[in-house]
Amino acid sequence: MSIATKTGDKGTTTLMYGRRVSKIHPRVEACGAVDELNAALGLVRAAAPGKEIMDTIFGIQTELVTLMGELATEPADRERFERDGFGSITGAMVDALTAIISDLEENRKISLKHWATPGYNTASATLDFARTICRRAERRVVELSETDTPVNPEIIRYLNRLSDLCWLYARWVETESEKG
Repeated sequence: MSIATKTGDKGTTTLMYGRRVSKIHPRVEACGAVDELNAALGLVRAAAPGKEIMDTIFGIQTELVTLMGELATEPADRERFERDGFGSITGAMVDALTAIISDLEENRKISLKHWATPGYNTASATLDFARTICRRAERRVVELSETDTPVNPEIIRYLNRLSDLCWLYARWVETESEKG
């Protein structure tokens, strides 16, 4: 089977369970922004200076696949989605991100010296890049939720927390590289 199915040649794409929508539908825009975020986090992992960040980001990328599946499902197919055993973003996932942020803030002496201008080093630049894409993904999900389409509110909380984590990780990476 070829990747070039040609089914999207007229500007539509398929959501979970075969529903076709325009490629500029708010649901597709939200999924696309999260897909871009996942790719940007792949860059973060490739540039990460240590196993701690690499492992955390890999876990987040796995959760983003869950998040995209949830976003790619129309409300009419939600029951089937759950019955088929697909997961959802949960408050516990948001709490886990919050715990990492709290640990960084409380236990690492993080300098905010370079926060205003991304690019102090490659690793922090990739984190700032991922943060900006995360913010766009968050805006697209909020936009989707404002079209009278129910969206799991934990998704918005998750993306908000993730952008905070990316920002803080960037500052930590900068601080650690200054120590030499």
